[in-house]
Amino acid sequence: MNTPKHSDSPENPVSVGWALAFAAWLIAAVSTLGSLFLGEVMGHTPCVLCWYQRIAMYPLVLILPAGLFPFDPRVVRYALPLAMLGECLALYHLALVAGWIPEALKPCQQGVPCSDAQSLWFGFVSIPLLSAMSFSLIAALLLATHFKESK
Repeated sequence: MNTPKHSDSPENPVSVGWALAFAAWLIAAVSTLGSLFLGEVMGHTPCVLCWYQRIAMYPLVLILPAGLFPFDPRVVRYALPLAMLGECLALYHLALVAGWIPEALKPCQQGVPCSDAQSLWFGFVSIPLLSAMSFSLIAALLLATHFKESK
């Protein structure tokens, strides 16, 4: 009688939780490389909120692989707070760019204004939108990892 192979069986050492955490790391790595490309190659000077989002994203590139080899599902407890913080910052930044935040609450008083969209692709895709999508995907993947591994 054939029994179904579980993802944690010796024949298939890659668990679903590992794959989800790896996908979260891959998004963090691409986001980090993208922000470095925009800043260093394209010459876009990041605003204060962009710096704060970078501070939340860059450590994920180091924290997530530390929990992958060997896989430790507890990596979620270290990475998820950074992803959630970055998501909140990115959503605030999006609201600032959209004009929903009053002038008095803008954190960027000097240098590059946070409310300006330096780059717009397809007429609506901005850097804060890409950041919010990245953090949202990372947080969703980490939550899926947690719930998949806690069974």
